[in-house]
Amino acid sequence: MTDHTVSSDFIPAAENHDADIDKLFGVAGPLSQAVGGFRPRQSQTEMAKAIANAIAGRQTLIAEAGTGTGKTFAYLVPALLWGGKVMLSTGTKNLQDQLYLRDIPTVRKALNAPVSVALLKGRANYVCHFHLERTLQNGRLTSRDDVGYLREISRFMKTTSSGDKAELSKVPETAPVWNLVTSTRDTCMGAECQYYQDCFVMKARKEAQQADVVVVNHHLFFADVALKDTGVAELLPTANTVIFDEAHQLPDTATLFFGETVSTSQVLELCRDVLAEGLAHARDGADWAKVVSTVERAARDLRLAFPQDIVRLAVNQIAPSSAFFPALDTLRDELHGMTAVLETQAERAETIEQCRTRAVELGNKLSAWSSANNAGGAEAGAGDGAHDKVLWVEAFSSSLQLHQTPLSIAPIFSKQREGSPRSWIFTSATLAVKNDFNHYTSQMGLWNEPAQSWPSPFDYPNQGLLYVPENLPQPNSFDYTDAVIDAALPMIEAAGGRTFLLCTTIRAVNRAADRLREEFEKRKLPFPLMVQGESGRTELLDRFRAAGNAVLIGSQSFWEGVDVRGDALSLVIIDKLPFSPPDDPVLAARIDAMEKKGLNGFVHHQLPETIINLKQGAGRLIRDERDRGVLMICDPRLISKPYGRRIWQSLPPFRRTRDAAMAKAFFEPVQADAGQATPA
Repeated sequence: MTDHTVSSDFIPAAENHDADIDKLFGVAGPLSQAVGGFRPRQSQTEMAKAIANAIAGRQTLIAEAGTGTGKTFAYLVPALLWGGKVMLSTGTKNLQDQLYLRDIPTVRKALNAPVSVALLKGRANYVCHFHLERTLQNGRLTSRDDVGYLREISRFMKTTSSGDKAELSKVPETAPVWNLVTSTRDTCMGAECQYYQDCFVMKARKEAQQADVVVVNHHLFFADVALKDTGVAELLPTANTVIFDEAHQLPDTATLFFGETVSTSQVLELCRDVLAEGLAHARDGADWAKVVSTVERAARDLRLAFPQDIVRLAVNQIAPSSAFFPALDTLRDELHGMTAVLETQAERAETIEQCRTRAVELGNKLSAWSSANNAGGAEAGAGDGAHDKVLWVEAFSSSLQLHQTPLSIAPIFSKQREGSPRSWIFTSATLAVKNDFNHYTSQMGLWNEPAQSWPSPFDYPNQGLLYVPENLPQPNSFDYTDAVIDAALPMIEAAGGRTFLLCTTIRAVNRAADRLREEFEKRKLPFPLMVQGESGRTELLDRFRAAGNAVLIGSQSFWEGVDVRGDALSLVIIDKLPFSPPDDPVLAARIDAMEKKGLNGFVHHQLPETIINLKQGAGRLIRDERDRGVLMICDPRLISKPYGRRIWQSLPPFRRTRDAAMAKAFFEPVQADAGQATPA
């Protein structure tokens, strides 16, 4: 990555801003006057000082802030005033929009700070003029919905200045039509495109380069570091300050992008496009149907090498006699044959040339996977170089993915942080295990960097209760989810609905949903039941808040980044401790590598990972000073295992009980208040 000198006109020499921060966050300060309900909080002020000092000294800071600290303002104030060119990366696109549309404008206005702000997303978020035009002409739409959506998108294009699909709420984010009207790195024409001047992706990148503050998300940040395709690579060298919010997600996101994945569905998509483009521009050049069908068959045969429905295997777990290895060779050969045909026809159309490039790239990825395997890639974890990779295979009902995943992202990420000195801030509510940051710093390669933790201002002993029910079976027993529901029902009734049931697997979500539906009907309970997957996350949450007495069942995506304040949520039930599935090949290889170094994989990796995850889930319960509620963790290992103590000591300091009557009684004053508040 080429590095330029960092623009320093906006950054003062390393100086102390403590007095400024005290004024800004004080009772009579600008935030107090401009933001409704703002109250000075010591944790927030102290955190803002630490961040301001790290920015001034161009240092790294790992900052854990308990729920309710107000960490967003704690980093935005110093960043907008003294951060110079700031790159702000968040965990999700939702949070990205919230920062750009709500939080930054609020702080900027309160401080009267003259900074320009830009929002940058991945190219799949922007409508592409060229692909929209092509789709309108081709009419290759399969469903009536898509025809209507396409009309909406076409209308939207006449009025939008950003082209960001988040602005068009009439078309669901998951509608398949989006794939036809956005570009990918493979299908973008670049400067050759007739619409280049009006391109929304280019416009967003240009704005980002000129802005003082750029809001991106982790996926975009790391996709760029890996692919150089999102405009971040040009931004990073000029940034003085890089802030990662929801920084606990970085290890997973970086692992995803520093790895390589190639899938049979990519091959089948390419075949579909080759057939369409070949027939459109070079009908006489080849028997396109035949060229494509041999590759399609080879891709399907590769998937069929595993008869099971869903498979995750490290390459060294696949029997050497398996049909998988010859099927992989066949797919590479057939793809090579198709590439040769495309080469002879490529100059006849830009789109055929594009197909050729994609075919070459897919061929290279398949070859790279095979040669890594032949070089003993699965065992690579034994070394401790930066390039150790885990090779593994994942099969879904109709596709197969071949993955190469780095054993550790620490060496790769450390390399990214080299170059001109700049400030790196990593913040989240969950980075430490009982104030110990070792797990996080070793994952990210942030050894010896300063880390600090600020406690939540909430009165946890009075606001919350941790309840672990008695007599539950072991979590691996066959009827475990039913036992959880039996224990949960009296609590849900006592809470008057108003419950999140967080499960560790989709199977548990579905079983719990079936049981609760049945029980609510049998007992005539008036609680609306909402289940992840029945509609989008945002819509489910809106309905949950509006209902006021609903029960929502979700898996991983509801464990974090979900904010329900007030009485609508009073009970959070967690079915079991969120240990990673034991069949995860990457986890197995990481544990193996740790144990070769004399560390205990469970104590040093799985346990801290689980605690950080659990803290996220527990953090859904108390969201402001007036919230009250019960956190019910159903897993008996919290009490019976020696490590259980370490887990609950890392949770907020709720009062604790195993007595169901005492847990139910916790809701009584809330019910009484609610009763008094009923309008006459």
